[in-house]
Amino acid sequence: MVALLALISVFVVRLVDIQIVRADELNAASLAARSTTEDILGARGSIVDASGKVLAQSVMRYDINISPKNAKTYTVGSGADAETVSVAKASAELGRALGMSAASIQKIIAESLADDPESDFAYVKKMVDLATWKKVEALDIRWVYGEGHPSRTYPDGAVAGNLVGFVGDDGEALAGEESAANKCLVGKDGSTSYQTGVDGVEIPGSTTHSVAAKNGGTLKLTIDSDLQWNVQQALAQQAQSVGAAWGTAVVQEVKTGKLVAVADYPSVDPNNIDATDADDRGSRAFTASYEPGSTFKALTAASAIDAGVADPLTQVVAPYRINFPNGADINDSEFHGDEHLTLTGVLIESSNTGMSQIGEKMTDQQRYDYYQKFGLGTETEADFPAQDPGNLNGTADSWDPQTKYATMFGQGLTTTAVQIASVYQTIANGGVRMPVQLVEGCTQEDGTVTDVPKGKGERVVSASAAKQTSDILEMVYQQGWLANTWNIPGYRIASKTGTAQMPDGNGGYSHGYLVSVSGFAPADDPQYVVSVSLADPVNMNTSGAAAPIFKQVMSQVLKKYRVVPSGTAPPNLPAAW
Repeated sequence: MVALLALISVFVVRLVDIQIVRADELNAASLAARSTTEDILGARGSIVDASGKVLAQSVMRYDINISPKNAKTYTVGSGADAETVSVAKASAELGRALGMSAASIQKIIAESLADDPESDFAYVKKMVDLATWKKVEALDIRWVYGEGHPSRTYPDGAVAGNLVGFVGDDGEALAGEESAANKCLVGKDGSTSYQTGVDGVEIPGSTTHSVAAKNGGTLKLTIDSDLQWNVQQALAQQAQSVGAAWGTAVVQEVKTGKLVAVADYPSVDPNNIDATDADDRGSRAFTASYEPGSTFKALTAASAIDAGVADPLTQVVAPYRINFPNGADINDSEFHGDEHLTLTGVLIESSNTGMSQIGEKMTDQQRYDYYQKFGLGTETEADFPAQDPGNLNGTADSWDPQTKYATMFGQGLTTTAVQIASVYQTIANGGVRMPVQLVEGCTQEDGTVTDVPKGKGERVVSASAAKQTSDILEMVYQQGWLANTWNIPGYRIASKTGTAQMPDGNGGYSHGYLVSVSGFAPADDPQYVVSVSLADPVNMNTSGAAAPIFKQVMSQVLKKYRVVPSGTAPPNLPAAW
């Protein structure tokens, strides 16, 4: 009896320990032993153009894998309907679905087993599309299975590829807006936990924990993808024709500052980044600064007029070469005698000596302050990766005698293509600079719109100064040496060419040139800016190389957006006195 009571006491103590004292611990251990946690992937958001057309989106891709140790003959069906499926037959069926030979699949099996007789995993083909996976899945081969991976695809290929950017094989954002707007686009993975039986199959109704996945937002750009295609084509065709090393073309909406096209040549197809050199995978329009040359004279003219030291009729005598008292030596690009020019004539003839005399009517600090107000020397408001802020060559106090004058006509400092477009947008918009805008905003999955750029402009020069500068630029368009090359009938155009020597990286200049054209239309009611640059066009080292692109792009812009032709007569300003 004592022994029996002792034995019962042991069992009671053990039962209390299991069911009461350690109940929670043992339940948790039991649950963990038969629980499975599965990730729920949050999809990366899409990038779309201004009209909602998809430029980048996430799709599911599948790795086709096998279990080599289980690659054996098996039987399907039963009785008279039973069918034996050999490894050779299954390999042939799988090969047809994947576009591979049966021999290649059997080789994968053999090599894997040679390395490890118990091998339970080997890749057959990576990242196939859904349609291919469905074909494989329908074969129901017992030792074949698929593993899904979110992948990125770019339906329009190289169209805006320079802006959209790309992600790596691991989904990490690497370039362009994919990188800049990663916070908007990236999804957040969820998870679900459930219990399984001994066969590994989920027990119905056994879900114990679930966290919903959150998909990324949709990033909307200001870019018009149809126009972007046209601009890229025009840029690439002319750049190849004149042998340019690279080129850019920017189209900006005057009233808003929105970029509707930003083309680069060469450019990248995000679907196949390895086909493009690393240096050509971004957007030089944002990331490559250069000395702009004579397109910059419009800024100096606008600044001088706004400062009250000049107007379109201000007179100078412009020789071929001037030696200023501080030791600066300035000359024009071609030899000529003394020319009696107005400020209008200075821009028509693109005279460096004439512009230097206009520019010196302002102090160095005045000019420097205008440069900053025009947005130079700092990154634009468009949040684009690796933007080059340009270089104003120190401060006004640090300029040497040559730089003091060279900066008046676009040398001795650097800007980007987008910054020059912004300068012309400011002049076209009555002197009000609008923030450069590439992104409309980010729409979250619940419909909330975030990251909307500020659209408030800032006055840089007076409306009167901007109008007078615009009138001068119209005269350049009418009477400049490219008047017949860039003529667009029916519209008043304000524009300026530029040709600048390219720095050699050692403090001097190479023999190559950067040629450019910038302008806006219609001049009587400005709607769009077009700015084109070509680097080292070896077959035509003049701004005439860029003019055909300007004409083609501006014509397409005016046509596409149905801009009303000009209804008033252009100005008639004297170029000489």
